[in-house]
Amino acid sequence: MPKIRFGAFLAPHHPIGENPLLQFQSNLEFAQLLDRLGYDEFWCGEHHSTGWEMIASPELFLAAVAERTHRIMLGTGVVSLPYHNPFMVAQRIVQLDYQSRGRVIFGSGPGALPSDAHTLGFDPMLLRDRQDEAMGVIRKLFEGEERITYESDWFTLRDAKLQLRPLQEDMEFAVASMVSPSGMTLAGKHRAGVLSIGSMTQAGMRSLPNQWSFAEESARKHGNKVDRKDWRIVLSWHIAETRQEARDQAKQGLMVHNNLYTVGTLAGGEGTIYETPDDAVDEVAFSDNSTAVIGTPDDLVAKIRELQDLTGGFGCVIGFVHDWANCENTLRSWDMVARYVVPEVNGLLDDYRESYRWVNEARDTWTRAKEAVDTKIAQHDRAAEIMRTEGYEGEKFQS
Repeated sequence: MPKIRFGAFLAPHHPIGENPLLQFQSNLEFAQLLDRLGYDEFWCGEHHSTGWEMIASPELFLAAVAERTHRIMLGTGVVSLPYHNPFMVAQRIVQLDYQSRGRVIFGSGPGALPSDAHTLGFDPMLLRDRQDEAMGVIRKLFEGEERITYESDWFTLRDAKLQLRPLQEDMEFAVASMVSPSGMTLAGKHRAGVLSIGSMTQAGMRSLPNQWSFAEESARKHGNKVDRKDWRIVLSWHIAETRQEARDQAKQGLMVHNNLYTVGTLAGGEGTIYETPDDAVDEVAFSDNSTAVIGTPDDLVAKIRELQDLTGGFGCVIGFVHDWANCENTLRSWDMVARYVVPEVNGLLDDYRESYRWVNEARDTWTRAKEAVDTKIAQHDRAAEIMRTEGYEGEKFQS
Protein backbone atom coordinates (compact mmCIF):
# COMPACT_ATOMS: atom_id res chain seq x y z
CA MET A 1 0.00 0.00 0.00
CA PRO A 2 1.30 3.52 -0.80
CA LYS A 3 2.18 5.64 2.18
CA ILE A 4 -0.67 7.74 3.59
CA ARG A 5 0.37 11.35 4.08
CA PHE A 6 -0.81 13.38 7.06
CA GLY A 7 -1.52 17.07 7.31
CA ALA A 8 -3.51 19.82 9.01
CA PHE A 9 -6.15 22.27 7.82
CA LEU A 10 -6.15 25.52 9.79
CA ALA A 11 -9.24 27.48 8.72
CA PRO A 12 -8.65 28.81 11.41
CA HIS A 13 -11.57 28.39 13.83
CA HIS A 14 -10.89 30.26 17.07
CA PRO A 15 -13.57 31.28 19.59
CA ILE A 16 -13.74 35.03 20.06
CA GLY A 17 -11.98 36.13 23.22
CA GLU A 18 -8.25 35.59 22.76
CA ASN A 19 -5.79 38.32 21.82
CA PRO A 20 -5.54 38.27 17.98
CA LEU A 21 -1.85 39.11 18.10
CA LEU A 22 -1.16 36.02 20.17
CA GLN A 23 -3.48 33.88 18.03
CA PHE A 24 -1.45 34.64 14.91
CA GLN A 25 1.76 33.77 16.73
CA SER A 26 0.26 30.54 18.12
CA ASN A 27 -0.83 29.51 14.64
CA LEU A 28 2.66 30.09 13.27
CA GLU A 29 4.18 28.08 16.12
CA PHE A 30 1.68 25.29 15.44
CA ALA A 31 2.87 25.07 11.83
CA GLN A 32 6.45 24.84 13.09
CA LEU A 33 5.47 21.98 15.38
CA LEU A 34 3.89 20.05 12.51
CA ASP A 35 7.03 20.46 10.42
CA ARG A 36 9.19 19.22 13.30
CA LEU A 37 6.89 16.23 13.91
CA GLY A 38 7.11 15.16 10.26
CA TYR A 39 3.64 16.06 9.00
CA ASP A 40 3.45 16.27 5.22
CA GLU A 41 1.07 19.17 4.55
CA PHE A 42 -0.17 22.38 6.17
CA TRP A 43 -3.21 24.22 4.81
CA CYS A 44 -4.82 27.53 5.75
CA GLY A 45 -7.77 29.39 4.34
CA GLU A 46 -9.12 32.78 3.30
CA HIS A 47 -12.01 34.30 5.24
CA HIS A 48 -13.18 37.84 5.82
CA SER A 49 -16.06 37.63 8.31
CA THR A 50 -17.74 35.70 11.20
CA GLY A 51 -15.09 36.73 13.76
CA TRP A 52 -13.87 33.13 14.13
CA GLU A 53 -11.62 32.88 11.08
CA MET A 54 -9.01 35.60 11.09
CA ILE A 55 -6.63 34.75 8.21
CA ALA A 56 -7.59 36.98 5.28
CA SER A 57 -4.64 36.03 3.06
CA PRO A 58 -3.36 32.45 3.04
CA GLU A 59 -0.47 33.50 0.82
CA LEU A 60 0.71 36.08 3.36
CA PHE A 61 0.39 33.66 6.26
CA LEU A 62 2.11 30.82 4.42
CA ALA A 63 5.01 33.09 3.50
CA ALA A 64 5.64 33.49 7.23
CA VAL A 65 5.24 29.73 7.73
CA ALA A 66 7.77 29.08 4.94
CA GLU A 67 10.40 31.06 6.85
CA ARG A 68 9.83 28.96 9.97
CA THR A 69 9.68 25.47 8.39
CA HIS A 70 11.86 23.25 6.22
CA ARG A 71 10.03 20.40 4.52
CA ILE A 72 6.25 20.52 5.03
CA MET A 73 4.16 21.31 1.93
CA LEU A 74 2.12 24.52 2.13
CA GLY A 75 -1.42 24.57 0.75
CA THR A 76 -3.76 27.49 0.21
CA GLY A 77 -6.96 26.06 1.58
CA VAL A 78 -8.32 27.93 -0.20
CA VAL A 79 -7.87 31.12 -2.22
CA SER A 80 -11.40 32.33 -3.04
CA LEU A 81 -10.81 32.93 -6.74
CA PRO A 82 -13.93 35.01 -7.57
CA TYR A 83 -12.70 37.70 -5.17
CA HIS A 84 -9.43 38.29 -7.09
CA ASN A 85 -8.09 38.98 -10.55
CA PRO A 86 -6.63 35.60 -11.68
CA PHE A 87 -3.42 37.26 -12.91
CA MET A 88 -2.76 38.71 -9.45
CA VAL A 89 -3.47 35.34 -7.80
CA ALA A 90 -1.06 33.64 -10.19
CA GLN A 91 1.70 36.13 -9.40
CA ARG A 92 1.25 35.77 -5.62
CA ILE A 93 1.31 31.96 -5.81
CA VAL A 94 4.47 32.00 -7.95
CA GLN A 95 6.18 34.32 -5.48
CA LEU A 96 5.16 32.06 -2.60
CA ASP A 97 6.48 29.04 -4.50
CA TYR A 98 9.91 30.67 -4.73
CA GLN A 99 9.92 31.94 -1.16
CA SER A 100 9.06 28.44 0.09
CA ARG A 101 11.57 26.77 -2.28
CA GLY A 102 8.91 24.86 -4.20
CA ARG A 103 6.58 23.76 -1.42
CA VAL A 104 3.26 25.25 -2.57
CA ILE A 105 0.02 23.42 -3.31
CA PHE A 106 -2.42 25.81 -4.99
CA GLY A 107 -5.84 25.21 -3.49
CA SER A 108 -8.77 27.28 -4.69
CA GLY A 109 -12.46 27.61 -4.00
CA PRO A 110 -15.49 29.74 -4.85
CA GLY A 111 -15.65 31.39 -1.41
CA ALA A 112 -17.05 29.52 1.56
CA LEU A 113 -18.85 32.23 3.53
CA PRO A 114 -21.97 33.94 2.13
CA SER A 115 -21.16 36.91 4.35
CA ASP A 116 -17.85 37.38 2.51
CA ALA A 117 -19.58 37.38 -0.87
CA HIS A 118 -22.21 39.84 0.38
CA THR A 119 -19.57 42.22 1.72
CA LEU A 120 -17.76 42.20 -1.62
CA GLY A 121 -20.98 42.54 -3.61
CA PHE A 122 -20.89 39.14 -5.35
CA ASP A 123 -23.89 37.00 -6.26
CA PRO A 124 -23.29 33.51 -4.77
CA MET A 125 -24.92 31.98 -7.85
CA LEU A 126 -21.94 33.12 -9.95
CA LEU A 127 -19.07 32.06 -7.72
CA ARG A 128 -18.53 28.43 -8.75
CA ASP A 129 -18.51 29.21 -12.46
CA ARG A 130 -16.02 32.00 -11.81
CA GLN A 131 -13.75 29.67 -9.88
CA ASP A 132 -13.82 27.26 -12.83
CA GLU A 133 -13.03 30.07 -15.26
CA ALA A 134 -10.19 31.46 -13.17
CA MET A 135 -8.56 28.04 -12.67
CA GLY A 136 -8.30 27.58 -16.42
CA VAL A 137 -6.72 30.99 -16.88
CA ILE A 138 -4.22 30.47 -14.04
CA ARG A 139 -3.20 27.09 -15.47
CA LYS A 140 -2.41 28.76 -18.81
CA LEU A 141 -0.47 31.51 -17.06
CA PHE A 142 1.59 28.93 -15.17
CA GLU A 143 2.36 27.07 -18.39
CA GLY A 144 3.45 30.38 -19.96
CA GLU A 145 3.45 29.14 -23.55
CA GLU A 146 1.89 32.29 -24.97
CA ARG A 147 0.52 35.67 -23.99
CA ILE A 148 -3.14 35.60 -23.05
CA THR A 149 -5.85 38.06 -23.99
CA TYR A 150 -9.05 37.22 -22.17
CA GLU A 151 -12.30 39.15 -21.80
CA SER A 152 -14.69 38.18 -19.01
CA ASP A 153 -17.65 39.84 -17.35
CA TRP A 154 -15.58 40.20 -14.18
CA PHE A 155 -11.96 40.60 -15.28
CA THR A 156 -9.93 41.48 -18.37
CA LEU A 157 -6.43 40.39 -19.40
CA ARG A 158 -4.54 41.91 -22.34
CA ASP A 159 -1.38 40.21 -23.58
CA ALA A 160 -0.92 38.72 -20.12
CA LYS A 161 2.12 36.59 -19.38
CA LEU A 162 3.88 35.93 -16.11
CA GLN A 163 7.41 37.30 -16.02
CA LEU A 164 8.25 34.45 -13.64
CA ARG A 165 6.76 30.98 -13.80
CA PRO A 166 6.40 28.65 -10.76
CA LEU A 167 9.54 27.07 -9.38
CA GLN A 168 7.80 23.68 -9.50
CA GLU A 169 7.49 22.24 -12.99
CA ASP A 170 3.94 21.03 -12.38
CA MET A 171 2.52 22.64 -9.25
CA GLU A 172 -0.42 20.69 -7.83
CA PHE A 173 -3.82 22.36 -8.02
CA ALA A 174 -6.45 21.37 -5.45
CA VAL A 175 -10.12 22.13 -4.87
CA ALA A 176 -12.44 21.72 -1.91
CA SER A 177 -15.30 19.22 -2.10
CA MET A 178 -18.35 19.02 0.15
CA VAL A 179 -21.27 16.71 -0.66
CA SER A 180 -22.28 17.55 -4.24
CA PRO A 181 -20.27 16.31 -7.26
CA SER A 182 -19.21 19.87 -8.20
CA GLY A 183 -15.82 19.87 -6.45
CA MET A 184 -14.88 16.45 -7.82
CA THR A 185 -16.05 17.40 -11.31
CA LEU A 186 -13.87 20.50 -11.20
CA ALA A 187 -10.90 18.40 -10.06
CA GLY A 188 -11.25 16.11 -13.05
CA LYS A 189 -11.55 19.01 -15.46
CA HIS A 190 -8.46 20.82 -14.18
CA ARG A 191 -6.26 17.86 -13.10
CA ALA A 192 -6.55 18.95 -9.48
CA GLY A 193 -6.30 17.23 -6.15
CA VAL A 194 -9.21 17.30 -3.73
CA LEU A 195 -9.81 18.34 -0.12
CA SER A 196 -12.93 16.44 0.96
CA ILE A 197 -14.16 18.78 3.67
CA GLY A 198 -17.61 17.21 3.53
CA SER A 199 -16.25 14.14 5.34
CA MET A 200 -16.72 16.09 8.58
CA THR A 201 -20.51 15.89 8.16
CA GLN A 202 -22.87 12.91 8.21
CA ALA A 203 -24.08 13.65 4.67
CA GLY A 204 -20.51 13.96 3.49
CA MET A 205 -19.56 10.63 5.04
CA ARG A 206 -22.44 8.92 3.26
CA SER A 207 -21.37 10.41 -0.07
CA LEU A 208 -17.71 9.35 0.14
CA PRO A 209 -18.03 5.92 -1.58
CA ASN A 210 -19.16 7.59 -4.82
CA GLN A 211 -17.19 10.82 -4.74
CA TRP A 212 -14.04 9.73 -6.55
CA SER A 213 -16.01 8.31 -9.47
CA PHE A 214 -17.23 11.86 -10.25
CA ALA A 215 -13.63 13.04 -10.55
CA GLU A 216 -12.72 10.10 -12.79
CA GLU A 217 -15.74 10.67 -15.06
CA SER A 218 -14.90 14.35 -15.42
CA ALA A 219 -11.23 13.61 -16.09
CA ARG A 220 -12.12 11.19 -18.89
CA LYS A 221 -14.48 13.74 -20.40
CA HIS A 222 -11.71 16.36 -20.55
CA GLY A 223 -8.90 14.01 -21.56
CA ASN A 224 -7.21 14.14 -18.15
CA LYS A 225 -6.23 11.70 -15.42
CA VAL A 226 -6.69 11.97 -11.67
CA ASP A 227 -4.82 10.04 -8.99
CA ARG A 228 -6.17 8.90 -5.63
CA LYS A 229 -2.90 9.94 -3.99
CA ASP A 230 -4.13 13.53 -4.50
CA TRP A 231 -7.40 12.86 -2.63
CA ARG A 232 -7.38 14.27 0.89
CA ILE A 233 -9.94 13.25 3.50
CA VAL A 234 -10.50 15.89 6.20
CA LEU A 235 -11.28 14.66 9.73
CA SER A 236 -11.75 16.20 13.15
CA TRP A 237 -10.01 14.50 16.07
CA HIS A 238 -8.75 14.94 19.59
CA ILE A 239 -6.42 12.26 20.89
CA ALA A 240 -5.28 11.48 24.43
CA GLU A 241 -3.90 8.52 26.40
CA THR A 242 -7.40 7.26 27.20
CA ARG A 243 -10.88 7.84 25.78
CA GLN A 244 -12.05 9.33 29.05
CA GLU A 245 -9.20 11.84 29.06
CA ALA A 246 -9.95 12.78 25.45
CA ARG A 247 -13.65 13.25 26.29
CA ASP A 248 -12.94 15.37 29.33
CA GLN A 249 -10.43 17.54 27.47
CA ALA A 250 -12.53 18.17 24.34
CA LYS A 251 -16.20 18.17 25.33
CA GLN A 252 -16.60 21.77 26.53
CA GLY A 253 -14.84 23.29 23.55
CA LEU A 254 -16.70 20.99 21.18
CA MET A 255 -20.06 22.16 22.53
CA VAL A 256 -19.06 25.81 22.20
CA HIS A 257 -17.79 25.29 18.64
CA ASN A 258 -20.97 23.51 17.60
CA ASN A 259 -23.47 25.77 19.32
CA LEU A 260 -21.91 29.15 18.58
CA TYR A 261 -20.24 28.57 15.22
CA THR A 262 -21.36 25.47 13.31
CA VAL A 263 -25.03 25.88 14.16
CA GLY A 264 -25.24 29.43 15.45
CA THR A 265 -23.32 31.06 12.58
CA LEU A 266 -22.84 28.77 9.58
CA ALA A 267 -26.29 27.18 9.76
CA GLY A 268 -28.13 30.26 11.00
CA GLY A 269 -29.44 28.44 14.06
CA GLU A 270 -30.67 25.38 12.18
CA GLY A 271 -29.22 22.23 13.71
CA THR A 272 -28.63 20.55 17.03
CA ILE A 273 -27.85 22.79 19.97
CA TYR A 274 -26.35 20.62 22.70
CA GLU A 275 -27.50 21.17 26.27
CA THR A 276 -24.42 19.66 27.92
CA PRO A 277 -20.82 18.96 26.91
CA ASP A 278 -21.42 15.23 27.37
CA ASP A 279 -24.35 15.36 24.94
CA ALA A 280 -22.08 17.03 22.38
CA VAL A 281 -19.22 14.56 22.62
CA ASP A 282 -21.57 11.53 22.71
CA GLU A 283 -23.26 12.55 19.45
CA VAL A 284 -20.21 13.78 17.56
CA ALA A 285 -17.76 11.02 18.48
CA PHE A 286 -19.56 8.11 20.15
CA SER A 287 -22.77 7.54 18.20
CA ASP A 288 -23.70 5.61 15.08
CA ASN A 289 -23.48 8.90 13.17
CA SER A 290 -20.07 9.92 14.49
CA THR A 291 -17.91 12.00 12.17
CA ALA A 292 -15.07 12.86 14.58
CA VAL A 293 -12.63 10.77 16.61
CA ILE A 294 -12.27 11.64 20.29
CA GLY A 295 -10.24 8.92 21.91
CA THR A 296 -6.93 7.10 21.70
CA PRO A 297 -4.44 6.65 18.84
CA ASP A 298 -5.93 3.19 18.26
CA ASP A 299 -9.36 4.76 17.74
CA LEU A 300 -8.01 7.09 15.04
CA VAL A 301 -6.11 4.25 13.34
CA ALA A 302 -9.34 2.25 13.21
CA LYS A 303 -11.27 5.20 11.74
CA ILE A 304 -8.68 5.80 9.02
CA ARG A 305 -8.71 2.14 8.02
CA GLU A 306 -12.51 2.19 7.98
CA LEU A 307 -12.41 5.20 5.63
CA GLN A 308 -9.89 3.48 3.38
CA ASP A 309 -12.30 0.58 2.98
CA LEU A 310 -15.27 2.93 2.53
CA THR A 311 -13.67 5.09 -0.17
CA GLY A 312 -11.52 2.57 -2.00
CA GLY A 313 -8.38 4.48 -1.04
CA PHE A 314 -7.00 8.00 -0.74
CA GLY A 315 -3.60 9.62 -0.37
CA CYS A 316 -3.74 11.94 2.61
CA VAL A 317 -5.50 12.42 5.95
CA ILE A 318 -5.98 16.06 6.90
CA GLY A 319 -6.81 16.90 10.50
CA PHE A 320 -9.13 19.86 10.98
CA VAL A 321 -7.56 22.23 13.50
CA HIS A 322 -9.88 23.40 16.29
CA ASP A 323 -9.81 24.67 19.84
CA TRP A 324 -11.95 21.97 21.47
CA ALA A 325 -9.24 21.39 24.07
CA ASN A 326 -6.85 23.83 25.70
CA CYS A 327 -3.57 24.68 24.00
CA GLU A 328 -1.45 22.17 25.92
CA ASN A 329 -3.76 19.22 25.28
CA THR A 330 -4.30 20.22 21.64
CA LEU A 331 -0.59 20.20 20.93
CA ARG A 332 -0.24 16.90 22.79
CA SER A 333 -2.98 15.43 20.59
CA TRP A 334 -1.11 16.33 17.39
CA ASP A 335 2.11 14.99 18.89
CA MET A 336 0.44 11.65 19.68
CA VAL A 337 -0.93 11.33 16.15
CA ALA A 338 2.57 11.81 14.75
CA ARG A 339 4.15 9.37 17.21
CA TYR A 340 1.58 6.58 17.26
CA VAL A 341 -1.00 6.92 14.45
CA VAL A 342 1.21 7.79 11.46
CA PRO A 343 3.63 4.85 11.93
CA GLU A 344 0.79 2.40 12.59
CA VAL A 345 -1.21 3.39 9.52
CA ASN A 346 1.87 3.27 7.29
CA GLY A 347 3.29 -0.01 8.61
CA LEU A 348 6.48 1.57 9.94
CA LEU A 349 6.37 -0.70 13.00
CA ASP A 350 5.77 -3.97 11.15
CA ASP A 351 9.45 -4.88 10.84
CA TYR A 352 10.07 -4.02 14.49
CA ARG A 353 7.28 -6.38 15.51
CA GLU A 354 8.50 -9.13 13.20
CA SER A 355 12.01 -8.79 14.59
CA TYR A 356 10.68 -8.92 18.17
CA ARG A 357 8.66 -12.06 17.42
CA TRP A 358 11.56 -13.77 15.68
CA VAL A 359 14.01 -13.07 18.50
CA ASN A 360 11.61 -14.37 21.12
CA GLU A 361 10.77 -17.49 19.14
CA ALA A 362 14.35 -18.31 18.09
CA ARG A 363 15.50 -19.28 21.57
CA ASP A 364 18.09 -21.78 20.25
CA THR A 365 20.16 -18.77 19.18
CA TRP A 366 20.26 -17.46 22.74
CA THR A 367 20.92 -20.93 24.23
CA ARG A 368 23.86 -21.52 21.90
CA ALA A 369 25.36 -18.15 22.81
CA LYS A 370 25.15 -18.96 26.52
CA GLU A 371 26.75 -22.35 25.95
CA ALA A 372 29.67 -20.57 24.26
CA VAL A 373 30.19 -18.38 27.34
CA ASP A 374 29.94 -21.32 29.75
CA THR A 375 32.44 -23.31 27.71
CA LYS A 376 35.05 -20.58 27.82
CA ILE A 377 34.60 -20.20 31.57
CA ALA A 378 35.00 -23.95 32.12
CA GLN A 379 38.22 -23.96 30.06
CA HIS A 380 39.82 -21.29 32.25
CA ASP A 381 40.78 -22.66 35.70
CA ARG A 382 40.98 -19.37 37.58
CA ALA A 383 37.79 -17.99 36.01
CA ALA A 384 36.01 -21.23 36.84
CA GLU A 385 37.22 -21.06 40.43
CA ILE A 386 36.00 -17.45 40.77
CA MET A 387 32.62 -18.36 39.42
CA ARG A 388 32.32 -21.32 41.80
CA THR A 389 33.38 -19.15 44.75
CA GLU A 390 30.75 -16.55 43.89
CA GLY A 391 28.06 -19.19 43.52
CA TYR A 392 27.59 -18.96 39.79
CA GLU A 393 25.08 -21.56 38.63
CA GLY A 394 25.09 -21.65 34.87
CA GLU A 395 22.83 -24.01 33.01
CA LYS A 396 25.85 -25.72 31.37
CA PHE A 397 28.77 -24.85 33.66
CA GLN A 398 29.12 -27.39 36.49
CA SER A 399 31.50 -27.34 39.41
